[in-house]
This record gives sequence, C-alpha cells and structure tokens, in this order.
Amino acid sequence: MRTDAQDATTRTYADTGAFEPPWPFTGRAAELEAVRGALAAGRPGIVVTGPAGHGKTRLITEAVAGADHARVTGTPEARGLPLAAFAHLLPDTLPPHRAVRALTGVRVLVVDDAHLLDETSAALVHQLAVHGRTRLIVAAADGGPAPGAVSRLWTGSMLPRLALGPLPREDTARLLAGAGLEPLTVRRLHQACRGDLRLLRDLVTALAAAGRLTPVPGTGERAWRGALPVTPAVRDRLAPALERSGPGERDALDRLAFAEPLPLPADELDLGALERLEADGLIDVDERGAVTLAHPLHGAALRAMAGRLRARRLGRPPCAGGPALTAERQALEGRMARFDVRPVPTPVGDWLVAQDGPLPAGYAEVRARFARLGGDLREAAAWAREGLRRFPADPGCRRELALAEGPAGEVADPDPTRAGYDAVRLGTPARAAGRLPAGSVFARHAEALARGDGTALDRAAEALADRGFLLYAAEAYAQAVRAHRDPRAARRSRTRAVALARRCPGASTPALAGLVLGELTARQRQIVTLAAAGLSNREIAERLTLSVRTVGNHLYGAYTRLGTGDRGALPWLVEVPEPA
Repeated sequence: MRTDAQDATTRTYADTGAFEPPWPFTGRAAELEAVRGALAAGRPGIVVTGPAGHGKTRLITEAVAGADHARVTGTPEARGLPLAAFAHLLPDTLPPHRAVRALTGVRVLVVDDAHLLDETSAALVHQLAVHGRTRLIVAAADGGPAPGAVSRLWTGSMLPRLALGPLPREDTARLLAGAGLEPLTVRRLHQACRGDLRLLRDLVTALAAAGRLTPVPGTGERAWRGALPVTPAVRDRLAPALERSGPGERDALDRLAFAEPLPLPADELDLGALERLEADGLIDVDERGAVTLAHPLHGAALRAMAGRLRARRLGRPPCAGGPALTAERQALEGRMARFDVRPVPTPVGDWLVAQDGPLPAGYAEVRARFARLGGDLREAAAWAREGLRRFPADPGCRRELALAEGPAGEVADPDPTRAGYDAVRLGTPARAAGRLPAGSVFARHAEALARGDGTALDRAAEALADRGFLLYAAEAYAQAVRAHRDPRAARRSRTRAVALARRCPGASTPALAGLVLGELTARQRQIVTLAAAGLSNREIAERLTLSVRTVGNHLYGAYTRLGTGDRGALPWLVEVPEPA
C-alpha cells in the first residue's frame, strides 16, 4: 500500500536516477497547522527559525498555497543595496519612509531568508510588524548574524516564533520511501543529515550516481555501506570542524572521528583543546565522561577525507571495539529487562554496520529485538538480516526476523513475559493471567483490557509510549476506542493511535486493523479504503464515477471524524487489498 507522496518520489527517482526538487511535503503536521493558523484574521503572523536546509521555505510555501500573498527574499548579493528585496513591489523612486504606506494593500507578506535582508529592508519589515496591517510570515536561519530589526521581531515578542527542529526519522523514512532504501541506510542518512533536507538530497543523489547503493538479497531494497561521499554540501557543513586552528583541536577531532567514544581522561588528547571544542558545540561529553563528536556527519566526513596512512594510524582494529560493543549490548538488554525501550546512543554498532565491519550475530539479535519492541518492525528485520549475512544459521537472528516480518502472534516469542503479553495485544487478556510481572506496564494494560475500561486503557497506552513501546501503545489506544462509551473520548484515543501507528514502520496488527473505518459513512469508508490503498483522488473519482471535488469533500469529512488530516496515516491503520 502506497501514498501519493511515495508514488511521486518513486517516479522522480526512476526517471532521473536522483531526487530532484520538489520533494513531496512530508511530516510537520503540527508546524504546518501553526503557520496556517498565523494567516487567520487578527493574527500578526509568525517567524519560523531553524538551521539552514531544514525546510523552512517549503513549510511556509505549503502553508500559504492558495492564499493571496506577496513574497520577498533576502540574498547575500543584495545585502548592501537598500530595499533590494522589495524592488519588485515598490517603485524605484519611492523613499524608504513612504514604503510602509505603499505596502498597505499587501495582507500577507512572506519574507524568506530574512537574516540576509539589507538593513533598510529589515527595518521596513519591522515597521510593517509595528503597524500590524500586514500579516508577516518570516523565515530566518539560526546560527548566524541577522539584522537587528529582524531578530527583534521575535526577541521583542512582536511575532510568535516557531523553532523548526529536525525532521523525525519516521518522516525521513517516508520521504525516502520511493528509493527503496533499507532501514539501516535510512537511519544512517537521517543521523548524518539531522533534518537538513538539502544535504539529504545531495547525499542520496551522490550515492546513486556513484553506484554505491547495493541490493539487499530477498528484499528489493538497497543498502549503503562504506565511506561517506564528500560532496560540496558535505564540505560546507564540515567547515566549522575543518577551520579549527587552535592547538590540538583538529587532531582531537580526527582522533574522535576514528575512535569515539573516548573516555576521559584521554592521555592522547589535549584537555584545553577539548574544552574549547565543547564550548563551541563541536563535541559532547556525557555524564560518564565519554567524549563524542556533536554532529554525526563530522565523524563520517573526517574519516572519508583522511588519507590511507592517516586512517591506518588513527583507526582502531575491528577487535578493539569489542568491549564497547559488549557494553552497548548489555545496556540494551538492561533497558529491555526494565521494560524500557526508549532510544539510547549506540555509536559502535552503528559505525560497524556503516563500515560493513564484523558485526556479531548476538549483537544484531539484541538490536533487532530492541527495535521490534519499540515498534519499528522494518528496522528490526534489517538488524536480523545484518546478523544473518555472516551467520546465516544463527537461531536468534532467524527468530527475530520471523517475529518482525510475521503477523502478530504467529511466531511465539521465547520470552515468557512477552509471549504472555502477545495474548493481551491479540485481545485475549485472560490467557496472560499469571504470566506478566505484577504492577508492570504490561500487567496494567492486561487488567484494563479485561475490565473493558477505556480510561484505564488510555493510561496504560500513555505509560507504554513513555517507555518507548510505541506499537504497543498504539494498540492499547485502539482497544480503548472500542471500550469508550463517550464518542469524544473514543475520537481522542483514535487520534493518538493514528499518531503512534505512523511512527511504527511495517506495523499491521489485529488491534489496529480497520480502526480508521469506525464512525464513517458507507461512502466515506469506501473512499478512505481506496485512499489507503494508494489511489489518488482522481483515480478514486474515476473508479466510483464521482467528481474529484466530491471525493475531496468525503475525505475531508472522514479526516474530521478521524482526528487526522494526513492521508499518509491511512495505510498504517487500514487492512485493505491492493487495488486491481
């Protein structure tokens, strides 16, 4: 089952061998709603900030689509020219003090790259905010100088500020769905780019052009292993590290690139250099004193740029990472034993996979189980396959692969607690009696389901989500929908189930199946089912002999009842056959 966005991405990739703009708009539902809300009458507007490449312009473009607006853009080349950004909106001979009056007819003004405006244009934007007759939608990049008149828009509380964080990994995966990349490659790309969509597109294009995406047997997916391609965009992002000139600073960065995490005290590293690098945000030091590079891209890029002799001198042999890899495995096992699968840093295992190093089957099995319990079944399967590549007969990895790929409950989990909990997930809590630790989050879920208590199921779902069990939490919310007598409470539970299920790639379980079809009219159910199967509005209209507008109206009504406006959520929750 595919979404319109995935189909568009697939066509783009198939036609060109690379991802060309525009990419389908993905994720950012809450941020999109915030910007659209700022367009309402009586609102002053909004400022969207964030690092370069994080999609500020695309978000605003999506938000103002169809609305009457004007747009100005700051550029480095025009920073010395007064009112250069407004040249297309103002007469050449107009003095700056009359510009505000000349723009009174503009009800919505989009100001892109506001940090690059010339001082006069920045002052004009500030005055428009003061007068309040024009709603301003402003985009400004973090991390660099901006005209004072621009920064005072949010520091002076004239406009609300929306700080744009990195795109979540599940949305990055959805964006890349058309490329057929296996989950560990998607994970690596997401970590390297941290939401920088320009860099993401640059890396995927470079990997495809160089033939570095290799098929994963039996899956139809492709994997990236080996060094990072050092593209101009990578060098640009690496500049803060490459330009370090303090004593011992570049050497410390290079050593960390090949051997992070390093414990303190590290005799081979200059402590003063580390203090300066930490102050400038280039390294992190955790509570145990382990030193790592702050940005994953830096380590990968510095390793890729090192010559063979330097890499041989700085690099550690594969066996040297054994103790650290064992520590990672023990940390993951400890978390699972405490019923906690929230993400934890795993730099050694991730590095071994990225470099196609010798990954022990036991470690791969634990990573697969941790991902499966967290709800990411596609990543769980990928870790199991990674272990089976070198150890094809390993029983642990084979079992985890079957658990990740098979229907819920079809393959028995060897752990008695998890096996008992499977009965709860399948809706038969009586079969779990005496098999779940008393007072555990699993036991609370079973007790609430046995009582048919919707409110208690909501609380159990919240507790599961807090501990990282996203798929289990989605299932508990789905069970709460059926238990609630109050339609409003049922809708809230459904909305939460939808949101969590979207974060669980590959999940299709009995508790979630058909959830989205509740409370819809017969026609809405018919159209939603076809939309979930990947048909566009026009294709649905042709099949049902309806107008495209009628299909859109039915979908809008369905979204309102379901508490979601995202077409991409439907395939996660609807069990439907592929369209003929």
